[in-house]
Amino acid sequence: MIDFRSDTVTRPTPAMRAAMASADVGDDVYGDDPSVNSLEACAAERLGFAAALFTTSGTQANLLAIMSHCARGEEYLCGQSAHNYRYEGGGAAVLGSVQPQPIENEPDGSIDLAKARAAIKDDDIHFAVTRLLSLENTIGGKVLSLAYQQQARAFCDQHRLLLHLDGARVFNAAVALRCDVTEITRYYDSVSVCLSKGLGAPVGSLLLGSAAFIQRARRLRKMLGGGMRQAGILAAAGRIALEQGPLRLQADHDHAQALATGLAGIPQLEVDPASTQTNIVYARCRAGLTEPLRDHLHARGIRISAGDPLRLVTHQDVTLTDVRRLVTAIAEFYTAHT
Repeated sequence: MIDFRSDTVTRPTPAMRAAMASADVGDDVYGDDPSVNSLEACAAERLGFAAALFTTSGTQANLLAIMSHCARGEEYLCGQSAHNYRYEGGGAAVLGSVQPQPIENEPDGSIDLAKARAAIKDDDIHFAVTRLLSLENTIGGKVLSLAYQQQARAFCDQHRLLLHLDGARVFNAAVALRCDVTEITRYYDSVSVCLSKGLGAPVGSLLLGSAAFIQRARRLRKMLGGGMRQAGILAAAGRIALEQGPLRLQADHDHAQALATGLAGIPQLEVDPASTQTNIVYARCRAGLTEPLRDHLHARGIRISAGDPLRLVTHQDVTLTDVRRLVTAIAEFYTAHT
């Protein structure tokens, strides 16, 4: 099956499988798993932070960040479309007693900083204390500009807020901006990075920040059941993903652009190739029929999710030939349904 549902569906490469099989391991809860320690040290250096923490998932990394920055009864500002607000089970509120304050995202994925300023609570016992601004880059495949992120840093400094980045696909952002990833991460107090999306690892994310911040997050990770013992088997694959994965992301972006261009030629779809900035393509179905389309494609060895708009994601297991096959199959479907 060719799978366009997400870049989370990637399979570990032969090099990752070999590294996992031969990984040097210990008990990470005691801090003596050499493969985990090596990954964390490498990640901290690569992304420009003092320390890093290997976590089970991006959801866990974001939750640890919010809980490490915010006390019970405090709040964080985020986008209405933010993953850590909409798609992470309400964890900050349920498990951290931290209140989210969502703000509508702008079309480019940013948060209007004037609206963020209006959402900061006054120093009044009736209100939660506003402690943190959380941004996401990329968000819906869109890339936040370096200038905007610099402005967000200045905004947080002015209003004494901390700044977190849900950087699940931050390397995609760096590739799209043609800059080193540290040109993005330098503006943040903490960053989460997913190893198991476009970078291709089977499991895991990283949380990065100061040494004191990561120590708090490590304690909370234990509380949340995230101590994984001989996790070096997973970290070995994560190290390869971190070092090699970013080098091939441009191919994913190129394939997504080819996909968007191909779909734009199908009259029943609304697709703007210019809006495809990274590896995620959105296509709105003018005629509906997303579930029959999904079933049609599945019968031909192609997996998609039946949303409207369709969200199609390229990754290391998708080739240009696969992209062309998808475009052809979708065109055939709509030809048969006109």
